[in-house]
Order: sequence, then structure tokens, then C-alpha cells
Amino acid sequence: MDLMHKLTILTEGAKYDAACTSSGTERPGNRGLGSTLAAGCCHSFSADGRCVTLLKVLMTNICIYDCKYCVNRAGNDVPRATFTPQELAGLTIEFYRRNYIEGLFLSSGVIQSPDHTMELLISTLSALRYKYDFWGYIHVKTIPGASPSLISQLGHLADRISVNIELPSEKSLKMLAPGKTRQSILTPMSQIANEIRTGREELSHYKNAPRFAPAGQATQMIIGASPESDLHILNLSSGLYEKYRLKRVFYSAYIPAVADSMLPSLDSKPPLLREHRFYQADWLMRYYGFTAGEILSEQNPNFNPFLDPKAGWAVNNIHSFPADVNRAPLEVLLRVPGIGPTGARRIITARKNSLLSLAELKRMGIVLKRARFFITAAGYTPPIRMNKEAAVRALIDPSVFSFGTEQLSFFSPGSLKLPGAGDTRSMEEAVMEASKCISANL
Repeated sequence: MDLMHKLTILTEGAKYDAACTSSGTERPGNRGLGSTLAAGCCHSFSADGRCVTLLKVLMTNICIYDCKYCVNRAGNDVPRATFTPQELAGLTIEFYRRNYIEGLFLSSGVIQSPDHTMELLISTLSALRYKYDFWGYIHVKTIPGASPSLISQLGHLADRISVNIELPSEKSLKMLAPGKTRQSILTPMSQIANEIRTGREELSHYKNAPRFAPAGQATQMIIGASPESDLHILNLSSGLYEKYRLKRVFYSAYIPAVADSMLPSLDSKPPLLREHRFYQADWLMRYYGFTAGEILSEQNPNFNPFLDPKAGWAVNNIHSFPADVNRAPLEVLLRVPGIGPTGARRIITARKNSLLSLAELKRMGIVLKRARFFITAAGYTPPIRMNKEAAVRALIDPSVFSFGTEQLSFFSPGSLKLPGAGDTRSMEEAVMEASKCISANL
């Protein structure tokens, strides 16, 4: 099989791996080919505005496991191919020299055994680093069940390393990925966390100490292939961040790539809105100080499809508002819809010099269409007492709700195309349904 045919098969097989992330590490290009910037790899934008990309590919799509959801499962009849380490290393360098890519995202099926597959990955990365002198960004996925010594070798060659947790519970893992175990996933995750911490401690004492995965570790789980609630998944993510100090948890909406009686119907659409809600909630936990228990609860364990998680929290805690932008601490400002971390820090800095009005907030980039219902400022208080229905109406479509006057809208009068809902409903129906989705006990 020629090299381009292999490349076609193995890039197609890698498309379900989430890799759109910044490199997270700085390394100037003075050692050889390539460099890394903390801002951006794989269809992201760097600090100077460049869009930089990774070659996302599998080492092989041959796999000894028969995971029900995977297009490369052992029982699926698809064309199979395997790169040799030299082929893949040479291909990466040729793409880099042509300015097609700035780094590599490498994953693999499991050929023969986890250890054998890891040896192939290590040989590829060793050739890139030491034969071709390539020091650009490399993100590699480890193989569950591989020996600790091989994981350690791989971590010293890659910038970011990850172990896919795959599914949100051990029960689902046994049912849909019978060849994998929770222990085979969490054990290397723990080892990687420990080696990253040890490497950073050594680096603080010796500037030439070897670096282990300087961009940290990540994981990925599939959303929608198994029946776990959103609260269960969010609690799992929170625990992974706390215990293993992950840089990112990636959420991948289940895409029906293969037919199996244990999987959701092939006629169903990927739960892309649900995936989007998880990323929004994940951002709240990482940058806004929210906990999983604040975003969702046992009484309402799933996301509201009509409101983003922060808006849902604000509606259910309407008694906490309005917040005075000239007095409220950072943690309170971060809870206001329309105010993000950058905006909140700008407010705290600017109010040291003078009282802030809506005009100043607008110049700072605060989204007043959302925030104005939840704040007071110099010369401004909400002209009505906010209630849950009014808040829901404002947050579903702020342009429609305007203190008793109707403004021009992209939507036809009295109707709203709801994200992911698949139909057009009247505003009153939308408000009513959104309100029903919200629990006062959140």
C-alpha cells in the first residue's frame, strides 16, 4: 500500500479524536526544526493572529479491541493500514517543511498489544526529536494497559499526553468497551500526573532537568452513547481536574459511526447542543469559580437546552441580584451573565478611579444585553424588579425583551428559533418551556 493511501485511511480514522487545543507550552525554535507557542495549535489562533494546525493521524487503525462505538473496532469491516515509525516521522517533517502543519497529534488503535503499540509511538517520536531534530508541538495519546516504563518514555518525548477515559462510568465501559477497564485508564493517568509534578519540581532546582509532558495531560469522553446524566458527567470531570490536575477534559458528542444494538439509534442526530453545554459548564468550573453542584443538582441533573449553564444559575438565584458593579467582589461579578473574567478584572481596576456607569461598562466590552438585568451602576438601576420569567425571556432572546417596548429582532415577531430545538415556537411557549426546565433548588 502506498504512503498516500495509508495517509488517507489513517487521517480519516483519527477524525473523531478531539484535539483543538492550544499547545500550552513555550519553546523557542533555537534547537532545531520547529517551536511551540502557548497560544494555539490545531485550528486555533495564536497571539499574533496566525491560524496554526496539527497533522492529526493514527499510527494504525488495526485494533484488537471491539469497542461498540468506535469506527476502528475489531469487528468493523473497514480498510486497515499501519505506518512504520520512519514513514510517519518522514511524512510529518515533509508536511512541516511545506508549511502545512506546525505540529503533530498522534493516536492509534491497539495492534498486537498495548506495549507493542506504545513502542511504535515511541519510535516515531524518537525519530522526530533526535533524527530530524524536530522540536515543534506533539500531542500523543497513550494506550490503556501499557507498562509504566513505556508511558514514562513517551511523556519525555511529547509536549502533551492524554489517556482517553472514553465513557463516564465503569458500567458503560464494561458494556460498550469490554476490552478496557477503569483501572487501565486511571492508573496511567495517575502516573502521568505524578511524573508531571515531579518533573516541575526537578526543573525548579535544575534548569536542564528533562521535561515530562510540559503542556500537561488531557482526556476525552464520549457524550450520548451511554445513559449517564449531565450531573454525573460533570462531577466526573470536576474530580478528574482536582485529582489528576488535567489541562482539559474534551467532550465528544456521540456520532453513530457503526451500527450496534447497544448504541443509540443511527437515525438520531449527534447531541451537539449537549456537547456545547458541557464545554460551557467546563469553562465555568475552570475560570469562573463554579462547582459542579452549583451548575446542576440532583433535583435537576441535566442541562436546560434553552439557557446556557451560567444563565440557568442566574435565573435560579435571582435573589442574589442585582450586583453593584462599583462594590461587588470579583467572585460576584463573575456570576453575572454577560461579564467574563477579563471584563470582571477590568471593572475592578477601573472602579478604583471613578464610579462606573453603563457607558463605561460598554466600552470595557461588557455584554449589556444580558448584564443590565442583573447589575446596578452609577446612575442606573433596573427599572423593574426582576423575576424568573422576565429573566428567562431576557436570556433566551435579549433583543425581544426591552422594558415594555419591542425592539427590532432577527426573528419574526413573537417567535424564536431555539438552538437545537429543531422547530420555531412562540416566545410565550419558549419562556414557559424554559421555565419548566429550571428547578428552584439548583
